[in-house]
Amino acid sequence: MSLRAVMLADLGRTTSGDRDWRRAGIALARELLGRGDVAAYVVDRPDGDGLAACVTGQIDQRLPGPRDPAGLRGYVYNVATLPAYRRRGYSRACMSALLAWFAARDVGVVDLRASAAGEPLYASLGFRRTADPAMRLHLPPA
Repeated sequence: MSLRAVMLADLGRTTSGDRDWRRAGIALARELLGRGDVAAYVVDRPDGDGLAACVTGQIDQRLPGPRDPAGLRGYVYNVATLPAYRRRGYSRACMSALLAWFAARDVGVVDLRASAAGEPLYASLGFRRTADPAMRLHLPPA
């Protein structure tokens, strides 16, 4: 969750204030990682305790289509590297491991949202911008 906060801050999102989201995130990550459709790859700090970089991915089952006969979609999220460890290939190593994990599970399509800083890495791994228009609705809490 500390690396997620780094990623969110890099995207200009506020991460201060209420810490409940971090506790909830830790609990959910533990649950999800035990299911088999979520994976996380990390790089330990080479000079101390903790993580230098991480990436998380999830497989979603969707209805199949002509270009996606299995209907398996991968989604990459939470790609983050601490500022002191950037430009060392850590995110690339994490991403490469995650993409191999997706491929071994016959995932045909992998999506992600790219920051301007991350886009060159993703492009070098074969990701391309799509023409699909995206829309989002935020529903009020129940």
